[in-house]
Amino acid sequence: MYPGDSGNLILTGFMGTGKTRVGQEIAERSGCEFVDMDSRLEARTGLTISEIFARHGEGYFRDLEAALCRELAARSALVIATGGGALVPVSNLEILGASGPVVCLDADPEDILKRLAAASDRPLLDIDDRRQRILSLLEERAEAYQRIGIHVDKSGPSPTQVANRVLAIA
Repeated sequence: MYPGDSGNLILTGFMGTGKTRVGQEIAERSGCEFVDMDSRLEARTGLTISEIFARHGEGYFRDLEAALCRELAARSALVIATGGGALVPVSNLEILGASGPVVCLDADPEDILKRLAAASDRPLLDIDDRRQRILSLLEERAEAYQRIGIHVDKSGPSPTQVANRVLAIA
């Protein structure tokens, strides 16, 4: 288990903040199973996130995400990386939060833009002005991210340093 708990550790935050990489490092160190929610949904549906959005719409994707939150919350000894919008609904935050601490990884919008500049697998950024879209989404999700009690700044530090910070406070 990760230090100090027998439940789950949930990493959330905006896309491009390093949830997957940091989560993998924490899981490797702790011997816990790592679950990337987006990857799990892609494996189950046989579709990429972009294809799910294109074929079925964002609402369908969010329903799949909510069901996966319930499923993962019933398990333990997981390090979970959520999708960037997975915990925007209060119900998803409450469900996963009951299974262990939730840590929000924060990053500067310009850092996020740099990290996602070449990404072609982000359906919410499938527009010309990615910078403006990132700023708009961050503003839309600000209240949801503020509900999360533990925040770690991802801008600058390496994934190892961020993992150390998360483990020190989670």
